Amino acid sequence: MSNPALLIVDDEKAVRENLAEYLSSDYVTYSASNGQEAIKLIDEKSDIEVVLSDMKMPEMDGIELLDKIHKNGKDMIIIFVTGFSTIESAVNAMRKGAYDYLTKPIDLNKLEITLKNAIEHKKLRSENIMLKQQIKEKFDTSTLVGTSAKIKEILDIVKRVASTKASILIQGESGTGKELVANIIHYNSSVSDGPFIKVNCSALAEGVLESELFGHEKGAFTGALFMKKGRFELADGGTLFLDEIGDLPPSIQVKLLRFLQESEFERVGGTKTLKVNARIISATNKNLVQLISEEKFRDDLFYRLKVVSIDVPPLRDRKEDIAPIVNYFLKKYSKIHNKQISGISKDVMKIIKTYAWPGNIRELMNCIESIVVMNIGDTIISDSLPPFLSPANTSKQPSEQIAENLFDIEKKAILDALNKTNGKKAEASRLLGIGLRTLYRKLNQYGMEK
Repeated sequence: MSNPALLIVDDEKAVRENLAEYLSSDYVTYSASNGQEAIKLIDEKSDIEVVLSDMKMPEMDGIELLDKIHKNGKDMIIIFVTGFSTIESAVNAMRKGAYDYLTKPIDLNKLEITLKNAIEHKKLRSENIMLKQQIKEKFDTSTLVGTSAKIKEILDIVKRVASTKASILIQGESGTGKELVANIIHYNSSVSDGPFIKVNCSALAEGVLESELFGHEKGAFTGALFMKKGRFELADGGTLFLDEIGDLPPSIQVKLLRFLQESEFERVGGTKTLKVNARIISATNKNLVQLISEEKFRDDLFYRLKVVSIDVPPLRDRKEDIAPIVNYFLKKYSKIHNKQISGISKDVMKIIKTYAWPGNIRELMNCIESIVVMNIGDTIISDSLPPFLSPANTSKQPSEQIAENLFDIEKKAILDALNKTNGKKAEASRLLGIGLRTLYRKLNQYGMEK
């Protein structure tokens, strides 16, 4: 691995030469006697990572050099060397993007540490930029797979609203891909470089959820030993995704409504009003209109959340999308599990299309991964299909399929409990949390009396 390249800019020849000699064992060094010469070298040498420049130089000082490097879009670390009379200028340069400054005379040990940290900082920054780019590519609009009219409509809405700051409500059954739509909107928006913070409103108790969303001050409640920023603050300059918004308690609905109206809030136990700039995307699998009629959800909050509304249909209502989705996940999981799978038989695809997929895309995705793992050969055949995709099951209605799946789960739980208790039914019933009579009835129902 080659040494990183460093440009030394100083109008004193002795300083340039001494620094270049001292650093030559760890760095590829270039030298420039003034700002203009430095700009020329930066344009010519693509390997320069760090600029070590005197602050006070004739014709072009350090601040001007910094401005020109940034104006030319160069990604490099800039460290200034300054006398005590220009420390204020060096601090101002750091506000404008310089990495650090060193005072004259230069402490060589501190110089080495600063340069090492600067190189590591640049490496981490580059990796972060690359990671963000990979995430953006992962959530490109093409990841919303399908050819149906509904998917085309959703993609059209996403393209229209992504660059705006409008609040968006995504509605649909569990497993339909609501979070994927939220990801696509954020990573194709004007705040895609900002944070994307997610909260599941149904996963936390009311008191905990309030603290998670709005943060809390030290001493706000027992156990609040430190001030904690909430998700709203963490999402400043980006997007806050509120999943399962239909489960939001009434007390927090009021606070959320205020934020949507004023972009401000207070931490739990605090009096200082905070203002942040975060876009709100929310999602739910519940009927919010029905919750409003039951007085469980505020109608004014509902209208604030759904400036734009996106309805993601269940998989059973867009059968034409199943084949492209299957092929998408086949390719994905074949790569992950190092399988050479080139296709899927027509009979298998017909079976997959016939099934109702009550768990929607999430269920289909998990099923395809299982099929890929279990398949032998380069073509998916019926032998690799899980039992629930047998022709007898795929011909049933969704409610029948769900019922049979629940029966299977119940039977397995009873068998596991009996195995753990060596067949002792009283102990098994306690382990299952049901009465002994209920256990006997279930054993009779499933023909498992013996």
